[in-house]
Amino acid sequence: MELICGVQNYEWGKRGKESKVAEFLKSAQPKNKIEKETPYAELWMGCHPSVPSKVKQGNQLLQNVIIKDPSVLGKNVTDKFGNQLPFLFKILSINKALSIQAHPSKKLAEELHAKQPDIYKDPNYKPEMAIALTPFEALCGFRPVCEIKAFLQAVPELKNLMQDVNTDDDFQLVKSAIRSVLQQPKEKVEEEVNNLIDRISKIKSEHQKCFENVELIQRLSKQFPGDVGIFMVYFLNHIKLNPGEAIYLAECEPHAYLCGDCVECMACSDNVVRAGLTPKLIDVDTLVSMLTYQCTPPEDKIFWPCVEDTYTYVFQPPVPDFAVAHIKIPGQTNQHALIKRKSASILVVTSGKGTSENRELVPGRVFFVPAEQEFKLSSEEDLEIFQAFVNI
Repeated sequence: MELICGVQNYEWGKRGKESKVAEFLKSAQPKNKIEKETPYAELWMGCHPSVPSKVKQGNQLLQNVIIKDPSVLGKNVTDKFGNQLPFLFKILSINKALSIQAHPSKKLAEELHAKQPDIYKDPNYKPEMAIALTPFEALCGFRPVCEIKAFLQAVPELKNLMQDVNTDDDFQLVKSAIRSVLQQPKEKVEEEVNNLIDRISKIKSEHQKCFENVELIQRLSKQFPGDVGIFMVYFLNHIKLNPGEAIYLAECEPHAYLCGDCVECMACSDNVVRAGLTPKLIDVDTLVSMLTYQCTPPEDKIFWPCVEDTYTYVFQPPVPDFAVAHIKIPGQTNQHALIKRKSASILVVTSGKGTSENRELVPGRVFFVPAEQEFKLSSEEDLEIFQAFVNI
């Protein structure tokens, strides 16, 4: 079933034709006009009520199709998740950094939702995965402790925000330092951010510029002047992904997407606890108490796929809600059958050209494939496809 999918125009998105989201929207739905100055941030594929996908034939909501015939999900899926697709699949095109955030565990999400349903909208957890389509940058997980200690000593503006963080325990050191920075009065934070920007602008040594993350700090400062999240650069790994590389963001792991285009898949939830680069609420007590504080080098945050067949790699996180296959079919391949899944899946074409049952496969085309159904295709040009399915 081909799907018609909607777009979110968040202000952090890439504008006009610079956006992969806009490119895919125009390719799949040629009647859409792409506005030069409009941000095209996210393409949503799934049943989330905010931007639900529709089945092209009959123009009915995908969720309604599932409710009428839950067997399309697969028995294992309905046994565990009921009559709903447990994941949301997206394409993201990022021009400006998203907020630094973490997602609560299932147990904590239930507690937060019960206490503050206006802030924490649902009782579900939100593990997520991002696979780069273009060069992609993110902050992800805590840096090695030795790096954090070095910054706490070498960056005077960061040092000025520290209170009562003298401890020999590495875990408590990082936790206390994060709390101290986030609890500072806004005026104090703005003062130290301004001092930081002024000082690093005078650094001449390329080695020192690299050590103090000058380029990234300056970029984020232009996007979020005076924001406390700028100091989080000294706590979190700065990761650069090549196309096809991925990061998996487990519960309670701090992260922020900075720039680039990616495929994203997540459990269906809106629960976010923020830590900076945002005008929204920063719930310091909840955030500090829930974070993992696993301090590892950036290369450890890359999430690697497994080989499924000649053309298919699968990113399989340790959660049942979703997995994502990355499929590359060489040009001039006739009648290749994709791996049959025990669960329903959503496919999106991201490059190349081909056909499937007389339907044209071009970038931006999205399909819902019922459980146990075969999907055959032929390629004219090298085809790249991402397929999200339930990981059971």
